[in-house]
Amino acid sequence: MAEFTSAEKVNIGYENEYSTDAMTGGPDKRRQLYYQLIQSMKKAESVDIIVSFLMESGVRMLLKELEHTLKRGAKIRILTGNYLGITQPSALYLIKRKLGDRVDLRFYCEKGRSFHPKSYIFHYTDYSELYIGSSNISRSALTSGIEWNYRFSSQKDPENYKEFFRTFEDLFVNHSIIIDDKELKRYSQNWHRPAVAKDLDRYDFTESETNDTKIKPLYEPRGAQIEALCALEDTRAEGAQKALIQAATGIGKTFLAAFDSKKYEKVLFVAHREEILKQAAVSFQNVRNSKDYGFFMGAEKCTDKPLIFASVASLGKPEYLNEKYFAPDYFNYVVIDEFHHAVNDQYRRIVEYFRPQFLLGLTATPERMDGKNIYEICDYNVPYEISLKDGINKGMLVPFHYYGIYDETDYTKLHIVKGKYAEEELNRTYIGNAYRHELIYKYYCKYGSSQALGFCCSRKHAEEMAKEFGKRGIPSAAVYSNADGEFSMDRAEAIEKLKNGEIKVIFSVDMFNEGVDIPSVDMVMFLRPTESPVVFLQQLGRGLRRSKGKEYLNVLDFIGNYEKAGRVRYLLIGKNKTGKETYYPADKADYPDECFVDFDMRLIDLFAEMDKKQLTIKEQIRNEYFRIKELLGKQPTRMDLFTYMDDDVYQMAVTHSNENPFKKYLNYLEELDELTDEQKKFSQGMGKDFINLLENTNMSKVYKMPVLMAFYNHGNVRMEVSEVELLASWKKFFSTGTNWKDLEKEITYEEYRKISDKNHIQKIMKMPVRFLLKSGEEFFVKKDGAALALRDEMEEIVKEPVLAEQMKDVIEYRAMDYYRRRYKEQIKALL
Repeated sequence: MAEFTSAEKVNIGYENEYSTDAMTGGPDKRRQLYYQLIQSMKKAESVDIIVSFLMESGVRMLLKELEHTLKRGAKIRILTGNYLGITQPSALYLIKRKLGDRVDLRFYCEKGRSFHPKSYIFHYTDYSELYIGSSNISRSALTSGIEWNYRFSSQKDPENYKEFFRTFEDLFVNHSIIIDDKELKRYSQNWHRPAVAKDLDRYDFTESETNDTKIKPLYEPRGAQIEALCALEDTRAEGAQKALIQAATGIGKTFLAAFDSKKYEKVLFVAHREEILKQAAVSFQNVRNSKDYGFFMGAEKCTDKPLIFASVASLGKPEYLNEKYFAPDYFNYVVIDEFHHAVNDQYRRIVEYFRPQFLLGLTATPERMDGKNIYEICDYNVPYEISLKDGINKGMLVPFHYYGIYDETDYTKLHIVKGKYAEEELNRTYIGNAYRHELIYKYYCKYGSSQALGFCCSRKHAEEMAKEFGKRGIPSAAVYSNADGEFSMDRAEAIEKLKNGEIKVIFSVDMFNEGVDIPSVDMVMFLRPTESPVVFLQQLGRGLRRSKGKEYLNVLDFIGNYEKAGRVRYLLIGKNKTGKETYYPADKADYPDECFVDFDMRLIDLFAEMDKKQLTIKEQIRNEYFRIKELLGKQPTRMDLFTYMDDDVYQMAVTHSNENPFKKYLNYLEELDELTDEQKKFSQGMGKDFINLLENTNMSKVYKMPVLMAFYNHGNVRMEVSEVELLASWKKFFSTGTNWKDLEKEITYEEYRKISDKNHIQKIMKMPVRFLLKSGEEFFVKKDGAALALRDEMEEIVKEPVLAEQMKDVIEYRAMDYYRRRYKEQIKALL
């Protein structure tokens, strides 16, 4: 998902060509507007541009000369339109990223009047010249498109020049809004790819979006990548050393990492599959135009290259995380791919060992679906997010045509172990099931496909599906790890054969969920129960990548009466079922642009029946608690519940105050008869009430958090804290990542760094200390020699290990919850 620029190609050999005032486009490059604009820009003292829309392809062509013009001290003003969304946000971000605030960039903002001007005005020492005609800023309009433009000067036609320029000045000064960071984010957040973009894309579709995967000479970021790069540059400028980018499968996260890390000398790229590492190496080679890299995986343990691509399984071992292999500060930049896996021990060891200048986490996983608490690892800093729905709306992914197909297979007698159906029981249900084989085959034929992926529950299932399709004349292969079956095939070989038409379908088991690209796939088939939102969206995303000639993806989902059958209704619109949500089959408003969803009528009846039988919220939370306890083999903490709880249940829990276990967790454990003996003893005293205060104290602002952390003191709980201790905790907290933004409204990073210790202490005493004394007066008191203290009655309680354990859990959960809410509010404010 990157492109190489051809702006330089267009400008080759023009220095000796003649100038013309009449530009008509077409194949004769002498008549293309682009060349004439470049010649004028080279000598202008200032430049004014007014066009109805900007496109990334055109901006990219002009950037180099615009940069040179600014370096000569010239001023540049650009006025463009936002009507119908034809102006691409990526075009504006490209200007901002490369030229910054040196260009005065504005939107025409008067409603009720159309805005279709196309004019380029160049001011010189003694005169000005004006191009006027039909060309907006797009690659086609500037070059080979049939566009008529005419140039005249203020000397040749002073009256008409004055009229045009006077009008430009009036529109620019009196009828525009400045495109600052806030306006640009708002525009991008609400931007949908307009219908007319299809026609424009015919001319601006680049070579990078073909199926050719060979190395190309010069790559540039495109679309969402440009926006994400700007967000990353901004967050680093604000002091962040870690960031998480959430972008749907198909947006091009690996290329994004390659672009963002390009200025750094030593880069580590970590992933959990060797295939992902090999693909990433090609992407970085394309961007850096360098083969100077190595792998740290399997038998290969490269340690002396500037780029290292490492598998988690190898690098995550304690014997490799030491000075003998890599010093903690060896890498300037670390990329952790598929970051939602980062809650496991090997990932955590890698993240905690290295001390890069910047760490970038990449994930396609929205929110905390499947319960992966990854925010804290990146200091709760998510500078950019683009969901699957946004990716489709913005034209970065193709739309889907989803068919929910009724499957008579009975799942009611199958057992669920740790949240999943037992593989052996699914095998017995699917293997030899002639009805199901024929059902899948007929729907495959009904909708047709040249390249399809089928997602199976097991190796045996994949083998059987490949065999059954082969018997019916559809050449197919089964792909899974350590493949050794009659119908199995190595993944690379299967992909190649799928692309060249030797096989029509790949049936896989977990091998195509993450990191493997086949953009030309035009159908995905879900042949097993949808149990995980993450896996469902990853598998859907495998087919949504753009490919030349591909207009949409067919999705065949074979749905029976399995436990979470109804969840797919909400996954397709990017929502959670909170208990308040009601699904209306006739309501199509929330689907991504140009997508449609068709559920068999029998499924609509099945979902309605399942909704009626749904357990109460209290029962669902209880069931999740015990499922997580079984999964972990221990009593779950609040953070464990957050991390592993089914997302639908979590959303219901936090939106129903009376049933929310996070509000009074010890009470909840008591209800379940789950308290340990130590916890029972602790709960009989005031310790439980103290923890309850921490769970419920107002956190509309985050000021109390560093004060509570000072009392917690890494597990050695204090009875009192001094101003010095509060200040140290306060400064450590607000200097982490971009936490400083929560200190004051509209503060800049430079202003934050200039705040004196005295002013910090004043704020600590005036805000969190004063409010804790007021709202927590049963526990917090003033005391001579201390900034804040606990009541004497707490003296014995602070020595109990249960208090430290509970304080740590509460503080971690409330910090996570605060930042999650803050991020949601930021997104909401842009809508």
